[in-house]
Formats: sequence, structure tokens, C-alpha cells
Amino acid sequence: MSGEENAPLIESRADLLEVMAVGGKPKSEWRVGTEHEKHVYRKAPLAPVPYAGDDGVHALLQGIEARTGWHPFFDRGNPIGLRNLGAVGGISLEPGGQFELSGAPHLTIHDAAAELDAHLEDCRVIGGPLNIHFLGLGVTPLWSVAEIAAMPKSRYGIMTRYMQEVGSLGTSMMYRSATVQANLDFSDEADMVKKLRVSVALQPIVTALFANSPFVDGKPSGYLSFRSHIWLNTDRARTGMLPFAFEDGFGFDRYAEYALDVPMYFVIRKGEYINVAGESFRAFMQGKLPQLPGVRPTVKDWENHLSTLFPEVRLKQFLEQRGADMGDRGHVLALAAIWTGLLYDSEPLDAAWDLVSDWTEAERQTLRNEVPRTAIHTPFRGGTVADIARLVVDLAGDGLRRRKHLAAGKDETSFLDPLHETLDLGKTQAERWLDKYHGEWAGDLTRIFDEAEI
Repeated sequence: MSGEENAPLIESRADLLEVMAVGGKPKSEWRVGTEHEKHVYRKAPLAPVPYAGDDGVHALLQGIEARTGWHPFFDRGNPIGLRNLGAVGGISLEPGGQFELSGAPHLTIHDAAAELDAHLEDCRVIGGPLNIHFLGLGVTPLWSVAEIAAMPKSRYGIMTRYMQEVGSLGTSMMYRSATVQANLDFSDEADMVKKLRVSVALQPIVTALFANSPFVDGKPSGYLSFRSHIWLNTDRARTGMLPFAFEDGFGFDRYAEYALDVPMYFVIRKGEYINVAGESFRAFMQGKLPQLPGVRPTVKDWENHLSTLFPEVRLKQFLEQRGADMGDRGHVLALAAIWTGLLYDSEPLDAAWDLVSDWTEAERQTLRNEVPRTAIHTPFRGGTVADIARLVVDLAGDGLRRRKHLAAGKDETSFLDPLHETLDLGKTQAERWLDKYHGEWAGDLTRIFDEAEI
């Protein structure tokens, strides 16, 4: 039987809450993890990479398996990722072949940087001879969804059909977007609540700082983060700014109530994905799923369901910061740095809460709606998002300095350098790409595949 069937049955609402609450840990055990997705592409001729073949994504996985000793996992006989059983990290495939590293939890960002560098070296050593290259952008700049090969993962087949019913850009999210995430811990419910509220409120500020997807379908999109715009048009039932998180009494129970109302995608039984898209987890708890009459969910089913929610900040056994476009190495690490500095020291966390605590739901949503187009130039309370971003980056720097984690004589504040550069220039990376497109590239967007290669 699969892990889903072996897991304990959910007997009460308390079991739903425990899945999240069990993540609480003392500050001495807090860690930071990064996840990032890279587009895969070929050079000469420029093209997406299919899964199959001696030079496809399948071959890339096999090569990295041989190089690292990591363990493959499968979907209907097809290898779809690798697990590093020792460090709890892994590689997985997003729907369009985006190559994702889910990093292990690390004590310092220096450690996360070493992990990232080793992974990127693996990718280059194995990918180079296969003519597979990796792109650090939030959205594939040239190819349509139809031109990108789908990976052989059962859940993605279910999601693709459902996305076509509930949002205008859901398949773009799946097949041609790429993000970087930072995962951080909390000590208990009260700590989770404070961190989640600060994170949700500031997520549009971070989205603006990391804007790196100005092109789509071979031309400027009119957005600095088209990836972020995509998420506004994906599936409103499972995305967004979690306004209820700012209500009195918010905690694990209220998040569970929200999650119960998000329609399901699938249930896994005997290693097979059963399509239950649109069905209710509440009905599942009563044994009333039409596809599985009489079957009740296990803890693992609930964990799977929580992983199919896509709000700006996702709560599981840690907090996932989900607002940033994929970028270069520096920006992958900068995301971990800004959130670690803000959330892991009480002084910047308190100051960040003071900054956002009187923002209204309407203001938070307006920021979320506008930053995909105008990023750090978005107006806010008589100034711009850039003004808020400067305060936030400075607070993060204070928190990182106080951590006093040194490597080669440098503390973790050096990882914020890409964000200082954006604020000093007054231009996001997206705007710098646009300057090149309209200038030295003379409209030749293929140039970005060399310059944004990671």
C-alpha cells in the first residue's frame, strides 16, 4: 500500500490542526530552506526540452542520479525526481520541465549557498553535454504553453484539466512560470500568526523587489512580473492574500477551515492518482467522495491537500514565502536572506509588524494587484513601494547582523546585495532586461537566454 493508505486516519478536527502545529520548534532549531525552479531549454537551435530521449529531462535526471547518488522516485514507471535521503532535500519536475531543487533546511544562508552552488554545478556538468541549459527568469520569454512538453506526472494531468476550468492563466502558471521560495519555521501558534501576517502583508513588496518576468510570447508583456500577474488569474479558490489571517482569533483552526473549503485535486491510492478535482475535503472526511465511496482520509491525504493550496504565504509545518520570481543565484539567496532577517529576530519582526499592522485589507489587495505591473514604482500612501522596500531591506539587514553567522569573514547581510542594487538603481531586474531589449539587443529577445542562464 502507498503511504497515504498506511497513514493514520483523521479521527477529529484536532488531527487536522496537529499536522500544522507539529511544525513548532524552539528557536535553536529554526532553519531556512530554499526552493527554486529553473526553466530548461536547448541552444542552437533554441527550443524547449522534452522529457523523453537520450538528451531529454529523463536523461538529465539519470545523469544527476549517477553523479550524486540520490534516489529516484517514479510515477507509473517514469522517474520524475530524486530524493537526497540524508539531507531531506530533493529534485522534482514542474509541469513544463522546470527543474526544481527543494533544498534541505539549513542553519545559515551560507550553508544554503553552498548547497545551491553544488546543485548548479551538477546541472551544468550533466546538462551541458545533453544541450540542456537553465534559465533564471520568472516566465519563459518565448514559448507558448502549447509548445512546452508536459512532464509525465499524473497529478499534472488532473491539474491541467481543472485549471482550464477555473482561471484564464492557470496553465501558464504550470508550464511556463518559475519561482523561488524560502521556507521558515515558527515556535508555536502565536509565533506562526505574527510571522504569517507580516509575511502576507509584505509579500507584494518582495514581489516588487524580485520582479524578473517582463516578457511573454516573444515580446514585452506590459508587466514587470508577469509571473505574479499569472497568479491573479489562476484559481481564486486556492490563491491570494488570506485576508482572514488578520482577523481576531486567527490560528491553526481558521487556516484549516480555509483549507477545508478549497476544492481538492486528487487522492492517491495504491500509488495511483484518483481525480477528485472540485470535490470537498469535508465530504471526504464523511466518506462521501463519489469517486471513493465509504473511504475516509488519512493524515497523509490532508498533508497532500494542504500542498495544493497556493496562497501568497502557505502554512504547512513551516511557512512558505511564495511571492518571488526566479532569478539568478544572488536573488535565490537574497529571498532566503530577506525573510530570515525579518522573521528570525524579534526586533525586526516587531518593527515589521508595526509597519504593516494598520494597512487595510483594501490596501494590501491593491498592492497585490498593482505590483505585477509597476513593481517598486507602485504608489503607496504618498510614496512608492520602493520606500517601503528600503525600510524592509534595512530591517532584514539588522536581523541578519544580529545572527552573527560568519563565513570567510562575512555575515549574512551580503546576501541582500542584489536588493540594495535594485533600490540604488531604482530599477528592478525586469526593467534592466527591458532596457537591453530596447537598446543593445535591438529587439532580439533570444539574447536573454545567454544573459539569464543560471
